[in-house]
Amino acid sequence: MKLSELVIKFDLKVKCGVHELDREIKGGYVSDLLSDVIANGRAGEVWITLQIHHNIVGVASLKSLAAIVIINGREPEEETIKKAEDEGIPIMVSKLPAFELVGRLYQAGISGTR
Repeated sequence: MKLSELVIKFDLKVKCGVHELDREIKGGYVSDLLSDVIANGRAGEVWITLQIHHNIVGVASLKSLAAIVIINGREPEEETIKKAEDEGIPIMVSKLPAFELVGRLYQAGISGTR
């Protein structure tokens, strides 16, 4: 599934990286601990988190993640959006809680299985 399909299917609000939505999603990872994502996130995955600060962009870039989805309708900080635009990392926002969004992503065929 491409990021653009994810945006439509799950009614995500794109905060930045609109020109990067043709990326193919290779899987998903959910965590709010940056060190956990550094240790376990894999290239091409979409990262589900409630974090909104600029350090999430550095982690996503380091791990070559496809995108970041922020849950619970939380809005990324302005500094986060600017850094993500500079790094080419799409950030999207979902109104759903993590448990609900991850369940729906799994049903749509996006797996975290390694």
